[in-house]
Amino acid sequence: MQIIVFTQGSLQFVDALPSTAPPDGFVWVFTERETFSTDLPELQKLAQQVGGSNLLDLHCKDLESPLHPSQYDFTSVYDLVIFRRLVSNTEALESSISDLEKPKHKTHKHNAAVFHRIDTRAVGFVQFDKLLISIHPKGCHTAKTFVERYLKDALVSEQANSAAATARSRLPSSPADLMLRMINMMVDSYLDLRKDLSTQLDQWQIELLNPRSHFTNWSALLAARNELHTLEDLCEEQQDAMQEWLDTFREQSLGVMQTEHDALVARARDVIEHIERVVRHVQRLEHTAESAIQIHFGAQSNRTNDIMRTLTAITAVFLPLNLITGFFGMNFETFPIIHNQYALWWTMGLMFSVAVTLIVVFWRKRYLARTGR
Repeated sequence: MQIIVFTQGSLQFVDALPSTAPPDGFVWVFTERETFSTDLPELQKLAQQVGGSNLLDLHCKDLESPLHPSQYDFTSVYDLVIFRRLVSNTEALESSISDLEKPKHKTHKHNAAVFHRIDTRAVGFVQFDKLLISIHPKGCHTAKTFVERYLKDALVSEQANSAAATARSRLPSSPADLMLRMINMMVDSYLDLRKDLSTQLDQWQIELLNPRSHFTNWSALLAARNELHTLEDLCEEQQDAMQEWLDTFREQSLGVMQTEHDALVARARDVIEHIERVVRHVQRLEHTAESAIQIHFGAQSNRTNDIMRTLTAITAVFLPLNLITGFFGMNFETFPIIHNQYALWWTMGLMFSVAVTLIVVFWRKRYLARTGR
């Protein structure tokens, strides 16, 4: 558990839970979900002393659940925000290593390798007026990044006054400001994910549209479409949660200075706009995947039609020839030209003329043209 006390011009890492918040600042307490139940008595005491109210049991259960969807809830004293973030590369590596150590059934390795980053963890925020309690999964990249950044700022502010002024300008002004900054960083990870998804879907699209390729990754493509649908639903939940927080903040921000109010509203709008960008991009990826599949089957259908048209034209060419050979192959006792010495050549010439005529007619009508490529 990390405890950081922010004031108007500096910050301080402390070991013990403070009994009160500074008059010109606030307190941030960061803990991991794995130790949340152990730290809960101290967090309840801190919430009562600094925030003015204990956490509800229902909210504690929500914060402890790693599978809880993005949600916003509030009481008369504090706001509760649960936001699902992407698993970082380090967490994904640790998860894959732990999965390899466990016995498991055969899975689609290709899909796991490409879409392993579409894995999320719930992060909980309890926002008071002077206190922010955040519950992160173990190894959370966002929490580590902010802790290391503020630790560096604290060291810089102790060493040089000029550098301290620069560090102070980057410090959050309130618990809501700090929460929005962390959520904004989580949303940016979704924006970074777009490149990987676009690259993989572009490769599949090129392979689908290549007439010489034999696409076999249908299970991976269908699983990727399902992942995109899940990601879209996830972003919509995030957008609803942040929009509800913004609406509630506008209604209840009576004691907030106008400049701070405008800054928080602008930051919240920026977070919502980033989420909307992710949703739009996911929808474009879904449309791209659907279009590639439809074009692939359309091209396959056209190639099949070309083959069938060619085979039909060849059959039509040989049909009169078979009729002629069948007619002259009948066993008649008397046949007018059967004993003529030129009958064979007349028959072969007739068959050749009929075949050439039909081929020319079919070629002019493009029955033999290759239009499938």
